[in-house]
Amino acid sequence: MSKLRIGVVGAGNISKYHLKAYAAHDETELVAIADINADRAQSVADEWGARRSYGDAAELFADPDVDAVSICTWNDSHAQLAIQAVEAGKHVLLEKPMSTSHAEADRLGTVAAASDRIVQMGFVRRHSANCQVLKSYVDAGDLGDIYYARASCIRRMGNPGGWFADKARSGGGPLIDIGVHVIDLAWYLMGSPKVATISGNSYDHLGNRANITTFPRYTVSDYDPTKNDVEDMVNAVIRFDNGASLIADASFSLHATEDRLGVSVHGTKGGADLEPLQIATEQHGSMVNIEPQLRSNNFEFGPAFANEISHFVDACKGRSESIAPAWHGVEIMKILDGIYASAEQGRELQF
Repeated sequence: MSKLRIGVVGAGNISKYHLKAYAAHDETELVAIADINADRAQSVADEWGARRSYGDAAELFADPDVDAVSICTWNDSHAQLAIQAVEAGKHVLLEKPMSTSHAEADRLGTVAAASDRIVQMGFVRRHSANCQVLKSYVDAGDLGDIYYARASCIRRMGNPGGWFADKARSGGGPLIDIGVHVIDLAWYLMGSPKVATISGNSYDHLGNRANITTFPRYTVSDYDPTKNDVEDMVNAVIRFDNGASLIADASFSLHATEDRLGVSVHGTKGGADLEPLQIATEQHGSMVNIEPQLRSNNFEFGPAFANEISHFVDACKGRSESIAPAWHGVEIMKILDGIYASAEQGRELQF
């Protein structure tokens, strides 16, 4: 069977996970790297054995030897680049978020729906073993009808700075960067319902916490402690058209006693916490907690990206349907956009 010939657009940190997973896959061949920094593109191409490098994504999309692309660039270019790739006949694995606005996402969704190309969202946490096992319980009806969920990603001091703190490039702060992961997980496990109302709050009291010098933190290469125009934290109540509700919060900076990441779903027959995976139900007149035996009951970056890439390859080769299709990215952007808009307007929004 012929190999799927891969191009990667964007040679920053997140691309390394894609490159490693492609390199380990028997049915892929890394052909080209593109980056706005042509020297970096060449360096990464040399490191991973790609035949060509480009300083312009358009040149990679025009390369007839490329069948499919991973897009790993700044958020503000996601939708535009994905549309260009689809129009050039390439399958697309697009890093989250889909865009920086619902309008942009909707345009990409329309292009994807009209094409026979795969457009898969890079919701990598869906591909972790703990999520897939819990999804099998949900799909089998073991939790009953899911009517309530919580999604939380709290960092005490986790603003990476650089483009993450530049709203023009990122589209926002912790909500669109890390909150998207947990909101997407909860929404996916709830069965991907349509949003009905959103009430959101956004705060920017603490900034990038550059005054704290004793706490280790990740910062990007263009970090500048004087520049930050994104929110500190966001919280929201999201109601869906099936009557279910989701409470979510996300922060880069919060006076919390520890960092926290959690997703939980609750149904008429049982509930579950995802990180680590534990299922609560009733048996024989008693409450019972079930702990599926996995290599790890928590999210693991390496295996999750390997699973995501394998799933993308299977979808491109027609062996399976994507579990993260383009319309899912559109709906998640509707939620993110709605939270920001509700917070700005100070009122609940209806859809």
